[in-house]
Amino acid sequence: MTNAQKWVAAFLGFFLILFLLGRITRKEEPTMPSTMGQMGQQTTQTTSDADGQTLTKQLGCISCHGDNLQGTQMAPALANISTNWTRDGLINYLRNPSSYSGGARFDEYREKYKSTIMPSYGNRDVKELGRIAEFLLTK
Repeated sequence: MTNAQKWVAAFLGFFLILFLLGRITRKEEPTMPSTMGQMGQQTTQTTSDADGQTLTKQLGCISCHGDNLQGTQMAPALANISTNWTRDGLINYLRNPSSYSGGARFDEYREKYKSTIMPSYGNRDVKELGRIAEFLLTK
């Protein structure tokens, strides 16, 4: 075995040891970001079976829209949104809010809430977004 082969073998062995140590000592991270009011608290319900209200809290909706989604200076109220949205329309909006830039209502929101941008939830499971939409449409 040449010196170069020994160095490569040593490097690969060291890398393998570090990789295994990393896997052994890795902590499970929560898949949902904490909301501002619930930093550090873990939920007992997994996201796959969480209801719409729990999901809105886990996603941090209350940090902008208020504890009861009544609206704040950062974002509008989410009560009575069934007058403007259908379930499918709301799911599509949650997946890509920036694509809904037209219309007087959105112009009014942009003017009133200049410093806030609605985040996109396109990376979320559509079933979760459906539960969120159903919850919001019944508020």
